[in-house]
Amino acid sequence: MSRKIETYTHISTKKGDGGTSRNYSNDELPKTDILFETLGVIDELSSALGLASHYSRYDDYIRTIQLDLQHINSLIATRADDPRRGRLTVIDDETIERLEAWEQSILTECRIEPRFVLPGSESSKEGAYLDLARAISRRVERTVLRCVASYQRKDLDDVIRYVNRLSDLLFIMARSCDQ
Repeated sequence: MSRKIETYTHISTKKGDGGTSRNYSNDELPKTDILFETLGVIDELSSALGLASHYSRYDDYIRTIQLDLQHINSLIATRADDPRRGRLTVIDDETIERLEAWEQSILTECRIEPRFVLPGSESSKEGAYLDLARAISRRVERTVLRCVASYQRKDLDDVIRYVNRLSDLLFIMARSCDQ
């Protein structure tokens, strides 16, 4: 049962003081559970992308990716058998194909040299922030894979594909800024 909050009069509910929290399906779990680690690292990636967007020519792409990441968090935080799952926005072939199309568009516009680049130190501020987001996105992928394995989630295959493609896209975006 949720209610609309008009304004915040306080934030702390103190319900997590015992070291537990709840997922969207209302299951109480330890805050140290891989589920919350996964949700947290995805939130961290979204925050890094938000910072990058202020310096990036790819602001529209980044805002869309941040929305996708919110949808991914909702999917991960909800059990596959939860009836509310049907109300969530899914990550599907079309979402993944959009990332691939953006990557191809960038590669068509600029040639990426096949050489090692020290992340952030050889690039523009724009590229440096995208490098940071790329590094976090790789951690997101590893953490999502551990969470999926831990919970034996068969419903998150497209999420896995998405986060794999995302680090590739962020690499291409960062390198395109170095031109």
